[in-house]
Amino acid sequence: MVHQYSSQAHLSPSGDTEDIVALLAPRLAYFAGVARTEHVTRAAQEMQVPQSTLSRAMVRLEQDLGVDLFARRGRTVSLTPAGRTFLTSVDRALAEIEKAADEVRADADPTTGKVAFGFLHTLGSETVPGLIRAFRADHPRVRFSLVQNYGEAMLERLRAGELDLCLTSPVPDAPDLVARRLDEQKLRLVVPADHRLATRKRIRLAEAADETFVTLEPGYGLRRITDDVCKEAGFKPRVAFEGEEAETLRGLVAAGLGVALLPPPAVPRPGVAELTVTAPRAVREIGVAWLDGHPDTPPVAAFKQFLMSKRGNLLPT
Repeated sequence: MVHQYSSQAHLSPSGDTEDIVALLAPRLAYFAGVARTEHVTRAAQEMQVPQSTLSRAMVRLEQDLGVDLFARRGRTVSLTPAGRTFLTSVDRALAEIEKAADEVRADADPTTGKVAFGFLHTLGSETVPGLIRAFRADHPRVRFSLVQNYGEAMLERLRAGELDLCLTSPVPDAPDLVARRLDEQKLRLVVPADHRLATRKRIRLAEAADETFVTLEPGYGLRRITDDVCKEAGFKPRVAFEGEEAETLRGLVAAGLGVALLPPPAVPRPGVAELTVTAPRAVREIGVAWLDGHPDTPPVAAFKQFLMSKRGNLLPT
C-alpha cells in the first residue's frame, strides 16, 4: 500500500502518545462523518457544524498525521488508501467510546444504576444481604458490585476509585476520607466447649491473660482492636495462629487451639462457648466511608442516605 505524505506534518513519529491523542481525538468523529458521506457540505449538515470548521479540521488532521486521507474534487472527497486504513481503526475507537459512554450513563441512572460497595467479611453473611434487601424494596433495579475484604484493603480500593462506599471497622480517620459511625458490635471471648472457662457467662478479659489466642493477621481492623483491648486489660496476647476470616478462627477455637475475641456469629457454632466481656469495654465500631470530594451518582447518593438512616440500627439484633 502506497501512502502519500504531506510536507507539513506537525508531529514526528516519535511524538508522545498523549500528545497525539490530545491532537487527534476531537477530530475523529468529524473524519468519520466526512468519510461516510464523501461530501464535506453534507457531512457538515448532518453533524450540525459549520462547513468551514469541518474543512479546517480535516486539513489539520492530515497535517498532524502527515498523511493525505482524502482525494478532493471540489466539495466531494474520496478516501485514499491511507484514509481507508485509518477509518477502520477510527470506527472501532468511536464504537468503544460510545460503549464506554453508554456504560457510565447506565451506572449513573437513578433507577437502574450501580453501586460499588465494599464490606468486611464478618458483615457478609447476614448484615449486608439484609441491608441490600431493604434498600431494594424502594430501589428494585439498582445494581450492586460487591467486594468483601479487610478494612485497609477496602480503603485502598476506595482511594483508587474502585469502590463508592464501604462498611469497615475501625471507623477510619484520614484527611482524604469521610467516615460516619453507624453502629457498634460487642466482642465476645470465644473458648473451646471443654475449656475451663466454658461454663462462665461473663469474664473480665484479664482472666484470659495466660491463654493462647488465635487472631486475624496484622492489618485487619479486628486484630488491631484485639491488641488494643488486651493491652487495656494489662497484657499482650500470646498468638498461636493468625487467619484471614473470623469463622475460621472459631473453627480453630473449637479444635482447642486457642481462644479469640470475635463478634457474634450469624449462626451459633457448636464446639465453642461465647463469653460476655465485662471489662474492659470490648466493642468494634462499624462505619461507612467514602472518598472526600468524590461526586456521587444518584444511586450511590440514595444508598449512602439509606445507610445513614440505619445509624444505631445497622446490625441484626
